[in-house]
Amino acid sequence: MHDTFADQARQYELVARAIEFIRNHARHQPSLVEISENIGMSEFHLQKVFSKWAGVSPKRFLQYVTKEYVKQALRSPKDVLSVTMEAGLSSPGRLHDLMVNCEAMSPGEIKSMGAGLEIWFGNAPTPFGNALIAWTQRGICHFWFVDGDALANA
Repeated sequence: MHDTFADQARQYELVARAIEFIRNHARHQPSLVEISENIGMSEFHLQKVFSKWAGVSPKRFLQYVTKEYVKQALRSPKDVLSVTMEAGLSSPGRLHDLMVNCEAMSPGEIKSMGAGLEIWFGNAPTPFGNALIAWTQRGICHFWFVDGDALANA
């Protein structure tokens, strides 16, 4: 069964509200239950609709939002433990796992701006155009789409 335009508009609005709630409450690491209760949708339906519209689960979206906050906070004089607590994570181990999974770099490596870290790079064609890819021993740490001129100058 296909969704009607009205159904799609309602789903879009609910996902937009969920995204706003997650962004506004990321430092408290809201659960799927809290998010679904806030927007008036069951957990199962939220998971399904959010993933369909956003391309990732609500939990994964929360991880991305948290990761971006942490990257900014690690640029400050704050220590890793303080950043962990401010981000709403339960331990530095959780912060480490988050950053390695999302950025392929540890919090310490991010804080030191990669000092001493070996990063390789190369270019590759993708279905969406040429890409410049950088990686560490842990995995991809950066990915850019580039046009032909930018790739030649990289």
